[in-house]
Amino acid sequence: METPPADQVLVARVKDGDNGAFGEIVTLYWDRIFARAFQLLKNREDAEEVTQDTFIRAQKGLENFRGDSAFSTWLYQIATNLAHNRYWYWWRRKRSASFSLDQNLTQDSDATLADVLPAEGEDPGEATLTQEFVDRVSSCMQQLNEKHREILVLRNVHNLSYEEIAEELRISVGTVKSRIARARESLREQMGSDFK
Repeated sequence: METPPADQVLVARVKDGDNGAFGEIVTLYWDRIFARAFQLLKNREDAEEVTQDTFIRAQKGLENFRGDSAFSTWLYQIATNLAHNRYWYWWRRKRSASFSLDQNLTQDSDATLADVLPAEGEDPGEATLTQEFVDRVSSCMQQLNEKHREILVLRNVHNLSYEEIAEELRISVGTVKSRIARARESLREQMGSDFK
């Protein structure tokens, strides 16, 4: 008779009222969930919070876990969703933030943004068009389905290679390429003919 995987045994114990079993689940998966969150967010503090929130959500939702997928897949999906929510919340708040060109780039440097930006920039009309485009892309990205949004963020925001995306999402490189193509087509459709 085949022995069930450790996480299945632990889930069954939690459902039977063994509170200590959930601590074992946390120990078993903490590092992997943190690594997933950190890969998506690129920020240690945010990744730690998402990891904590993942286990809180999992504990609350464990009664509804039916085992249709592996427990690890279910846990990774919670972490991925929370990381995406956190990323988009941050992005929506930060995209309207303004920065002074005279502000020092770092505490240890006298260099400012004005020092590193090219002297010849966009004229006000070009800047307005650029901002309109950025705003439109942002709005349309939020309307994409989650898989398309995720893959465009990994490719265009985090600059991951096809191979890195394949490893991150546990899919083949061919699937990555076709999903990116479909995501870009969907984004173009959302943006409309003026922006194609």
